[in-house]
Amino acid sequence: MMKILTFLFFVIAIFSCKPQSEKGSSSSVEKTDPLPTWNEGQVKQSIISFVEAVTVETSPDFIKSADRIAVFDNDGTLWAEQPYYFQLQFAIDRVKALAPEHPEWKENKLIQAVLADDINTVLSFGEKGLMELIMTTHAGMTTDEFSQIVKDWIITAKHPKTGKLYKEMVYQPMLEVLDYLRANGFKTWIVSGGGVDFLRPWTEEVYGIPADQVIGSSIKAAYEMRDGKPVLIKLPEINFIDDKEGKPVGIYQYIGKKPVAAFGNSDGDLQMLQYTASNHLKSLCVYIHHTDSVREWAYDRESHIGKLDKGLDEAIAKGWTVVDMKTDWKKIYF
Repeated sequence: MMKILTFLFFVIAIFSCKPQSEKGSSSSVEKTDPLPTWNEGQVKQSIISFVEAVTVETSPDFIKSADRIAVFDNDGTLWAEQPYYFQLQFAIDRVKALAPEHPEWKENKLIQAVLADDINTVLSFGEKGLMELIMTTHAGMTTDEFSQIVKDWIITAKHPKTGKLYKEMVYQPMLEVLDYLRANGFKTWIVSGGGVDFLRPWTEEVYGIPADQVIGSSIKAAYEMRDGKPVLIKLPEINFIDDKEGKPVGIYQYIGKKPVAAFGNSDGDLQMLQYTASNHLKSLCVYIHHTDSVREWAYDRESHIGKLDKGLDEAIAKGWTVVDMKTDWKKIYF
């Protein structure tokens, strides 16, 4: 009797496992879409084709993993940048928090515009004004103190239009690109005109990019002993501007290799894409074109933020990949 029962259990096990085995065999052949929130088309295919071409050892375009360097602008490329750069909002919030301690700021027209919420006047000061605000509000504290202030801000500050946390204003399609590239042996770097000390406290959590793979603009720092402990103090002096011609310089100084893939969205990224395209290895240059006025913003050649003019012309002339946000992305934010 025991032998008969054992035999029956054995038969049942074989038949119950067979459909699962067949199902597993079928699914193993199917390819998982690495970019699910990208619409099918030439743009999506250009990214996938590039990755496939440089990661297959038998391909004539194969690139060894040590040389698979991909660089990404941040503002307007990985997260939104309208109605103005998010670090500017951070600096504005810092001005308002610190103003009671600085009565001398009453003589500063830029800071008075900030306190009056006169954003148009603030923006009229341009890049120089942004750097002034950054130096005024970021300097004088230790790097650890500043990092904690940024961490506290990024988990509480919300965008004025969407009501989302700023760290939620991140593009889901670009998160997929980051994951896809890393899954195929690429090292992903941020190369941003924004402040490196503003970015590093949160990029790993949001993008999976660690602090040591972030290049950005910076102010100088000095070593001091405070209460018997060594600290770095942020100074009110510009150290490096990682924008336009500065981006290839930053890449050379901190990475030491030309990238093979570069993603940007403005003329400020043009030199980075040109530098990448000059690599003797196969390269991919991608511009994010903001064309969706409903789900995001539509802007390019005449924008006060993220101006894309010369870069768009060069991308078309050289056959770089231009992402039409409205038509190429199924979803905007993650």
